[in-house]
Amino acid sequence: MEKEFAIKIENASVFLGGREIIHDMNWQVEKGARQFILGANGAGKTTLVKMLMGYAWPKFGAKVEVLGNRFGQTNLVELRKEIAWVSPCMNLLTNPESTGLDMVLSGIDGTLALTRDVTPEEIDTAKALMARFRCGHLVDQQIYTMSSGEQVKIMIARALLTKPKLVILDEPSVYLDMAGREFLLGEIEKIADSLPDTTIIFITQRIEDILPVFSRGMVLANGKIESAGQREEILTEENLTRAFNLPIKLWKNKANRYWAMLE
Repeated sequence: MEKEFAIKIENASVFLGGREIIHDMNWQVEKGARQFILGANGAGKTTLVKMLMGYAWPKFGAKVEVLGNRFGQTNLVELRKEIAWVSPCMNLLTNPESTGLDMVLSGIDGTLALTRDVTPEEIDTAKALMARFRCGHLVDQQIYTMSSGEQVKIMIARALLTKPKLVILDEPSVYLDMAGREFLLGEIEKIADSLPDTTIIFITQRIEDILPVFSRGMVLANGKIESAGQREEILTEENLTRAFNLPIKLWKNKANRYWAMLE
């Protein structure tokens, strides 16, 4: 049986601000997979997400397909409704006066603002999700008054309001304290278990955030794939030392999560 891919990228190079951020990338992700992308600041992680969302375009000759849709031949507005993108930087694209509930409900149409009237059932579902992610108290609070961690929780609830085919978690725990991060990672594990047909991409600069459920992935450095494959094969001291340019030693805990230490 032929494999189905949620993401197919061939020969993609992306230039932003006159610089080549992504260099000749080739990458495939099977439908329903759970994959991670690990890289330091400036590795090209966010640019890669922008390319997947159609906000940054590779130079001529590249091929980008997401959920079976070939870029340049598809309606990106409709495609984005099938993708849940969670990123701390999304708050910069929103109306700062939107409330927490407004932001969660905007996920219905894949926009960052409410563009239509919503039903009582949709409101109830949104509030239930906010309660699940411990942000129910933010229903009427404006986005600009929230902490970065609170905004991320709102974005997670927004992402799950519909049934997306692709979920991109772009450093969702970066602004959370230890307790908040561990809670969020636990919820991400539940999400992965409860959505078996949904492809989930988890992007991080923290090695310890990579849960065992993300069984495959890649290490990104300077806009290039440094290594890719099974989690245990690529999360090695040699690969990580090269990617982060630091003498990294790894320790694995009983939950099969890796933790980085410096020599």
